[in-house]
Amino acid sequence: MFVPCDRGGGSAASDFKGFTLLMPAVSVGNVGQLAIDLVISTLDMSKVGYFYTDCLVPMVGNNPYATAEENSTELSINAEVYSLPSKKLVVLQIRSPFIKNKYRPFCEALLSWVKGSRYARVVVLSSSHAYQRDDEQLLGTPLRYLLTPDLEKAVGGLMQELNWKEMEKVAAYPGISDTDKVLHIPGGGITKLLFTESCSKGIQMAVLLKFCSEGDNIPDAFVLVNYLNEWLQLVKSESNNSTDSSSQWKIPSSWRLLFGNGLPPALF
Repeated sequence: MFVPCDRGGGSAASDFKGFTLLMPAVSVGNVGQLAIDLVISTLDMSKVGYFYTDCLVPMVGNNPYATAEENSTELSINAEVYSLPSKKLVVLQIRSPFIKNKYRPFCEALLSWVKGSRYARVVVLSSSHAYQRDDEQLLGTPLRYLLTPDLEKAVGGLMQELNWKEMEKVAAYPGISDTDKVLHIPGGGITKLLFTESCSKGIQMAVLLKFCSEGDNIPDAFVLVNYLNEWLQLVKSESNNSTDSSSQWKIPSSWRLLFGNGLPPALF
């Protein structure tokens, strides 16, 4: 359920009509969430509300996008909504993992909000385990996309022009039968369920994902957000290469502590 901020978030149903909703999947390497951080920080998006749900692990912390001491003490929770009306863009940032068996209730609540708010489309940033790719997926770019049938009609031609590669379906029973193929996104968290539910509900949704491994996933986040920018043109591109982690994105202040504090000098 969307809860507006007290400082004037407004009504979700009227404010977000025709907007694009951008959100991460909580997936391997947290790549989608890191990419969303870059979007919010670079575009200096305003927080307009919260997505209240019991499907995520509760958490609270300081403002991850603080730019001065004055706004560093603002509190942030596990699911917050940011808006940039000039680009007709709304971003849902998710900062904690899902509670066990809560994927489906979250999907139902989210897609109900999407329909009620009359979003034009939803774009999900995700990732998948690199080590579980099949032979075909080992070739070429590590980036893939998926479009629901309703969005395919609108932007499918553009994806072909961009020379993007659609996520391949893989054999349901490898080594036994290659005819039965299914969508398989290992490590993708809620991605597959959210996508298949959107297909059945007639929601226009795109999934952009990158194959990666756990570790320092900041470079993966830059690659994924540049991939997104090829399509949505959120910022002026400094390079035509989507794999270039260029300086056009503003790194949020919270990334300084991404791997914890440094070692105390007294240890040495």
